[in-house]
Amino acid sequence: MIIRNKQFPNYRKYEMDYEGRKLTMEVGKLAELCNAAVLVTYGETVVLVTCTASARPKDGTDYFPLSVDFNEKLYAVGRIPGSFMRREGKPSLPAILASRLIDRPMRPLFPTDLRNDVVIACEVLAVDNDCSPEITAMIGASAAVSISDVPFNGPIAGIVLGWDGEKYLFNPTKKERETNRMITTIAATHKKIVMIESEADQVPESVMYEGIVQAHEHLQPVLDLIDKMVEEVGKPKFEYEHAAFDDELFEKLVANEFEGMEYCMDTDDKNVREARVNEWVTAMQEKYGEEHPDMMNFMDEILYKIQKKVVKKWLLAGKRVDGRAMNEIRPLGAEVGVLPVVHGSGLFTRGQTQVLSIATLSTLTDSQKLDTIWEEEEKRFMHHYNMPSYSTGEARASRSTGRREYGHGALVEKALEAVIPDVEDFPYAIRVVSEVLSSNGSTSQGSICGSTLALMDAGVPLKAPVAGISCGLIQDGDDFTTFIDIQGVEDFHGEMDFKVAGTKQGITAIQMDLKNDGLKHEIVKEAFDITREARLQILDEIMLKAIPEPRHELAKTAPKMIQMSINPDKIREVIGSGGKVIQKITADTGCKIDIDDDGTIYIASKDIDACRQARATIEDIVFEPETGMIYEGKVVRVISNLGAFVEIKPGKDAMCHIKDLEFKRTEKVEDVLNVGDTTVVKFLGVDEKGRWNVSRKEALKELGKA
Repeated sequence: MIIRNKQFPNYRKYEMDYEGRKLTMEVGKLAELCNAAVLVTYGETVVLVTCTASARPKDGTDYFPLSVDFNEKLYAVGRIPGSFMRREGKPSLPAILASRLIDRPMRPLFPTDLRNDVVIACEVLAVDNDCSPEITAMIGASAAVSISDVPFNGPIAGIVLGWDGEKYLFNPTKKERETNRMITTIAATHKKIVMIESEADQVPESVMYEGIVQAHEHLQPVLDLIDKMVEEVGKPKFEYEHAAFDDELFEKLVANEFEGMEYCMDTDDKNVREARVNEWVTAMQEKYGEEHPDMMNFMDEILYKIQKKVVKKWLLAGKRVDGRAMNEIRPLGAEVGVLPVVHGSGLFTRGQTQVLSIATLSTLTDSQKLDTIWEEEEKRFMHHYNMPSYSTGEARASRSTGRREYGHGALVEKALEAVIPDVEDFPYAIRVVSEVLSSNGSTSQGSICGSTLALMDAGVPLKAPVAGISCGLIQDGDDFTTFIDIQGVEDFHGEMDFKVAGTKQGITAIQMDLKNDGLKHEIVKEAFDITREARLQILDEIMLKAIPEPRHELAKTAPKMIQMSINPDKIREVIGSGGKVIQKITADTGCKIDIDDDGTIYIASKDIDACRQARATIEDIVFEPETGMIYEGKVVRVISNLGAFVEIKPGKDAMCHIKDLEFKRTEKVEDVLNVGDTTVVKFLGVDEKGRWNVSRKEALKELGKA
């Protein structure tokens, strides 16, 4: 259905039902100075997506400068930002991941020689928790670029695949997500899968594959709607200045120097390969420099293309750069406990890729607080990934964390989240940092393995160990070859980096990056098959031999934790006026104490005896005597003709009336008890004034001392 608006002559509104909720895309009304703008509404989630492109390329740019920004606004969920400035600052981690989620499937579909700046901005204006803002933005981005004049080989569309253990869920609602065992985001064109990103709870490969196939069908109507928009309001694609390249020189080098490049590439040592390539470049400059004086301006791209030819030729013939078989993993190594003092550490090595992961445990107050448009307000498990320049042998100063590092860190976090013990079983905040010491491909998957080792070394009772592995691809027409455990050069020149992490039971995370126009279903299935086999090999032959199960005790330096529960009505007594009571407990014991609103208390210290002391103090504070129970206490006050006050817990007095002191008549209390005496009493209950009443003679009778 198309609705026209007379106030805006170019206005069009396109509507459809998408998995039970209305999806609308409006054009011709907002942000008209852009190359294209689409207002996308899915349910009550609203995202304005704009596409702008520079009129000409920047001088000296040797790559496609695409920028995708997912701009979350907290007004979209009715909140004011929590920062000092009370306005949005740098993007949150989820926003960065959402930007990458849209960038990765779209980037390969732009012309490889386009050098004009292209910016896709997704402004999140309103969020309905039943309708994913990421999927809404992805659909809008695809539509905006498709109807714009920017060259693009789309469209794509996105969908979220869920599974509750019995049936598939497509774009699951908030309620459906409560029983969901996976969140798998799939982007696709009409014929091919272009992106898979998944977080799952040990889902079998067969279930994951069948769900992806079905999801591909479910997003076809969205692609049809975008095609209709292109047909009716799409602009002709602009002509652009193609990136300069010396085709003549390239053809000469392929014809005359190809064997020399094959020699350069024929080694499993990254440093040796780079040294050989540098010598080759010097030789080519001496040989062809006079005839092609500006050859060095094109040398980076020439190297990329000629090396890609070498790698493709070898892989299609079943040969790999380092001589491995297509299903062979590089030499593996795993160690735990490699660092003193820290709570847990694991070193994982795969070929020339090496990752050191370190686990740190703390109290739940150190959980990360989140201030985003998403529902999650905090997380207790955090993974951070660092890849310094020395890991690739580069002499480059370190800079702030980049989007790639954020993305890899989040991937590892997703891979391990499903096996992290529940807070009730392990009440700790957990942080793991993966330091990439050496990088030659698949560092994120090495981080998954290293982090599993570090967590087990720290004594975290994982539900199951997790390993990760990547699968590569090379294609020649309809023929394709997949290969396991890609190293750097195969990643750089291959067409796919299909990362799969999981346990022996199933998949916990997927991230698929492509450099081509997408995958047919059979390639996805084969990738699942070979990564599962490799994952089991890594677990059984390497990781579980280094540490077969999590340590039964935490490291001496790790905080020891005691968990207890009290009546929520007693929380005020434990905290005290102005926090005086809990501050005193903390000062006396040195413990860190956290109290939840439901009455759950977490007590942490490196000294378990200090934890026990704090617990005993709190138990005394919240103590409620049971009727009929016998307690021993000290007499703290006497009223001669009335009775004695007995302290049965610190600060907890009960009244023993004079008639309840002895079996015979008592004239005055001092005949039986005096201040400072210790006695046994039986708790009788609470009187109408809320006072505790006890009986000494009933206690003696029950103990047989009458």
